[in-house]
Amino acid sequence: MPSFEEQSSAASQSLQRVAQPLGHILTEAFHLVGLFAIGAATVWAGVVFFIELTNKGHASIEDLLQLFIYLEIGSMVGIYFRTNHMPLRFLIYIGITALTRHLIGWVNHEPKPDLGVVILSSAILILALSVFV
Repeated sequence: MPSFEEQSSAASQSLQRVAQPLGHILTEAFHLVGLFAIGAATVWAGVVFFIELTNKGHASIEDLLQLFIYLEIGSMVGIYFRTNHMPLRFLIYIGITALTRHLIGWVNHEPKPDLGVVILSSAILILALSVFV
């Protein structure tokens, strides 16, 4: 007759044989649902922004950069679907674009740009160098 420890170990092993594949399936399902949600929200935000842009009647460089950010997020989601890897490079591109958009807005709306322009420009340079590396 097996001891209590042997029975416990056997029960633990059989539970692991069931739990691991189930955990893998649930994790994959969560990834897919999350990707669909991010993709759908990106498309929705892009369409709403584009409609507001057409109603405004003109587009600034900030508006175009915002559309480019939506494009990069959509591309990142699509690449993840195809390769199952999150491309860090696209996140850096999004950061560069967002900082550039912020920098342009700052320069256009501030009467006298200050040290913030240098800081934002330095951050953009650091991100660009990280893509290069």
